[in-house]
Formats: sequence, C-alpha cells, structure tokens
Amino acid sequence: MARHIYSCPLRWSDMDAFGHVNNVVFLRYLEEARIDFMFRLAPGEGSTSFTGGSVVARHEIDYLRPLVHRHAPVTIESWVTKIGAASMTVAYEIKDEETVYVRASTIVVPYDLAEARPRRISPEERSFLEAYRDEPPATAEAVAEEAVAA
Repeated sequence: MARHIYSCPLRWSDMDAFGHVNNVVFLRYLEEARIDFMFRLAPGEGSTSFTGGSVVARHEIDYLRPLVHRHAPVTIESWVTKIGAASMTVAYEIKDEETVYVRASTIVVPYDLAEARPRRISPEERSFLEAYRDEPPATAEAVAEEAVAA
C-alpha cells in the first residue's frame, strides 16, 4: 500500500538544551505530516472530505533514537492502520536514510464542528484512507528489543 511521505525541516527552536529535538516537538512533526496527508491529499477539488473538522483521541509515541540538530529535514512516513465507523488510526515513522527516530500512532476522530460531536467517516473518506492502509508499526516490546540490540 501507499505511504504518505512528508519532508519536515528541523528548526533551531525545536531543540532542547542538549541539542536534541524536544520530545513534545515530535507531536508537532506528526501533526504537520497528518495535516498534509489528510487535507492536502484529500480527494479532489471541490470535495468536502475531512473539511468538517477532526479531533485527536490518542497519541502513542516510541522514541527510538535522539534526533540532534542538523540542516537536513527528516522524512515522516504516514499510513492508515485502522478504519472504523467514526475513527481512524494513522501510523508514522520519523526517519532519515539510515535511522528511525520515532514510531508513533494517532487515533483521529472526524468531528462535526457545527454540531459539536463526532461524525462517521464518509464513503469518500474511507475510499481515500483505504489506499493508504497498511500494517501497524512495531509493538512497544519489539521497539525495546530493537533499542537494546543497537
């Protein structure tokens, strides 16, 4: 299946006192990639897919390696691992050619802003998401084993 690829620049303000990307900043990186995926790539001009709003119900992040300041952007791959009636799970890897720094997932709930309540995923949205459906990222246990082995 296809994965959405987003090139994310590192900003000086993203760094902590030790020159690493701060853990909270990774959430911003995920948000940038998710917004690019769901809103820039949403089906066709004139489509109302994903325009009604959405809320994040859950984030799960596994930090695998520290990411230090550099001028080259990181790549964020995004894909869909689950599509429910009124939610979807988006998985991510933040990486470069040699290293995966973060594996994460986000449960996103489409939201009707006018009605102030969750809504169902439309058939058009489901069709779009299915094109990016793939397996979930490695479990936390597998991530821990990978970190110990490195």
